[in-house]
Amino acid sequence: MTEKTALYPSVSRRGMLAGAAGLVGAATLAAGPASAQTAAREQSGGAVNSPTNPRYYPNAAWLAQRQEEIIEPGLEIIDPHHHLWDRQGHRYLLDQLLADTGSGHNITQTVFIECGSMYRAEGPVEMKPVGETEFVNGTSAMSASGQYGKTRLCAGIVGHADLRLGDGVARVLEAQVVAGDGRFRGIRHSVTWDASDALAKARTNPTKGQMLDATWRAGFARVAPLGLIFEAWLYHTQLLELADLARAYPQTTIILNHVGGPIGIGPYKDKKAETFAQWKAGIAEVGKCQNVVVKLGGLGMLMGMFEFYDQEIPPSSADLATAYAPYIDTCIAAFGADRSMFESNFPPDAASSSYAILWNAFKRLAANYSANEKAMLFSGTAKRVYRLA
Repeated sequence: MTEKTALYPSVSRRGMLAGAAGLVGAATLAAGPASAQTAAREQSGGAVNSPTNPRYYPNAAWLAQRQEEIIEPGLEIIDPHHHLWDRQGHRYLLDQLLADTGSGHNITQTVFIECGSMYRAEGPVEMKPVGETEFVNGTSAMSASGQYGKTRLCAGIVGHADLRLGDGVARVLEAQVVAGDGRFRGIRHSVTWDASDALAKARTNPTKGQMLDATWRAGFARVAPLGLIFEAWLYHTQLLELADLARAYPQTTIILNHVGGPIGIGPYKDKKAETFAQWKAGIAEVGKCQNVVVKLGGLGMLMGMFEFYDQEIPPSSADLATAYAPYIDTCIAAFGADRSMFESNFPPDAASSSYAILWNAFKRLAANYSANEKAMLFSGTAKRVYRLA
């Protein structure tokens, strides 16, 4: 265990988790006994990290086995990465998000990241993603009424637009801005690609080398002039391509999702030391690009380097902090606290821990940083990048 992940000193008893509060969302997402979280993985017939895999969604009974007191309950947190969806009985909407953000930590604002929810059923194909922004903006308006508590949910919205449209993507971006009614901040066009069928490819069905494609880049060039940012979701094997993109468009702010997507399944399962070295080299290269900001999280997903979701008992925040430290510390060293921000990535990361436990882990990881650095990591960077009040 590194110095920065040493066990956190005694915590305030006023922050004791209510248990059920942070699990209400998960309870509506998945049913079944805790034994479903054993080492014998369910076979989904597809990629392990695909939404078609039942294991992709939280198991409330399993998560409820681990409860902790909240560390530093007064520390302001802006959660810059979560989703909203209603998928074949797996629901994560306003009530479920409220249960998580209200489970003990001081979550003041959140940012929604696109996930293919509530697309328009009719109209031009390229305009269908605007329906997601319309849906989320309604959720944000509900939260802004104050009727649902102090947290301002979905204060920032990141949607989708198909950059393969090239220059033609401009009208989609403009429609997204209008639909966001002042809350729209940027787009994510996922480019996750790997030759192995063990890994899910993005809903965008990207090709190998997508970020190098001239037409895709023509679409990318339309993002910054509208005052928008670009969210980059990719695998660690694509980090050097991202660095090339960032250097080519230095005026575009790029948010690297989930510490750059280190893969720990399929052909990478037994090569974790090699993967870490390749990932670390890629992070160092991307970190040199001053227009790139990194999100610290996403390490609990099914495609990652850890298999906490296979344990009989969920990990503690100390367990998570110890495991995640090499990745978090590497990113902060490469980007600095002013270009780094912790993220929940819920509900996908609920495969490994509850919302409250995860943020406790992040606080342990940040324990030895200065007060100013902690403020940047938990709220300041997100506030600046997403232009939140």
